[in-house]
Amino acid sequence: RVPVRCFGGSPRARSAMPSWVIDRYGRNEVLRFSREMALPAIQFPNEVVVRVHAASLNPIDLSMRSGYGATALNMKRDPLKIKSTENEFPLTLGRDVSGVVMECGLSVSYFKPGDEVWAAIPPWKQGTLSEFVVASANEVSFKPKCLSHTEAASLPYVGLTAWSAINKVGGLNQSNCSGKRVLILGASGGVGTFAVQLVKAWGAHVTAVCSHDASTLMKKLGADDVIDYKSGNLEEQLKTLPLFDFILDNVGGSTEKWALDLLKKWSGATYVTLVTPFLINMDKLGVADGMLQTGVTIGSKTVKHLLKGVHYRWAFFMPSGPSLDEIAELVDSGKIQPVIDQVFPFSEVPKAFLKLEEGHARGKTVIDVVNKK
Repeated sequence: RVPVRCFGGSPRARSAMPSWVIDRYGRNEVLRFSREMALPAIQFPNEVVVRVHAASLNPIDLSMRSGYGATALNMKRDPLKIKSTENEFPLTLGRDVSGVVMECGLSVSYFKPGDEVWAAIPPWKQGTLSEFVVASANEVSFKPKCLSHTEAASLPYVGLTAWSAINKVGGLNQSNCSGKRVLILGASGGVGTFAVQLVKAWGAHVTAVCSHDASTLMKKLGADDVIDYKSGNLEEQLKTLPLFDFILDNVGGSTEKWALDLLKKWSGATYVTLVTPFLINMDKLGVADGMLQTGVTIGSKTVKHLLKGVHYRWAFFMPSGPSLDEIAELVDSGKIQPVIDQVFPFSEVPKAFLKLEEGHARGKTVIDVVNKK
């Protein structure tokens, strides 16, 4: 039997792999295909190398391609500024992966080579638009058995983002969600389609806000009420409905000015938004001033709304293998299904970015990495 560690250590092993990278920030023209990216090496004993079978794109990939959030991400990559400036390049984008474990660090006992896994790689690490990727074992989970790699790759990042907002920040779970009235703003995107299914699986009454052409999909995913935001004044439409226990806002902007008025007062009702100024503050003001400004903003808004009897929260993506374990159980039990807009071969990654950039996708844009043509 081939030793586990030969993958990265054998002198006969390949030293390079195909990847899609960027060497600078910008629009789609900065994407470059390379066959010379170094094979990822295990640096810590709790890491695994995964062969990528499929990946998918998320709005954060568009943001990272243009340099949004670079200040915060570079601080995370190199907090002591040991490396030279612009050490992030060449940068591989892509956060989702479904694939097969090829190599395990010395302290990894939960996985072994050959295991089919899925994960969402944090944005400060090299991404998944490549043949191989390194992940911490605590970011990885066994892939749902009922899904192909292409289907599985559509879920981890959006699933964990929704899980963070609804469960970790919002406090909803299987035991306390039944009968609660939940409003999902921006329900037809990747996070929204997952969120609708999650709270419905936990027994909530779900109101989904989307455009009319996504209403059939929303009903299929379990939404009880579907509101077309293009059919009139959205605020007035929602005010005709009973008040909500929980609101997940994937839209931001002006919705925050009136959405909290739709919550039940003094009942523990919570508004959670995924649209926050955290990264843009750090890009504009620098690390220290950006963090200070962010803290002042969230603190003042939290207190302001608490005095009105509702909870105001921000949520962010959080990598978590254990949370993916719970999501995999929901998927295998048929309570959550992937929603895929289009699948592109690995050779057409730039086309996939353009598709994502068009907006108004119904679900996820997936990359079949094994299919290189």
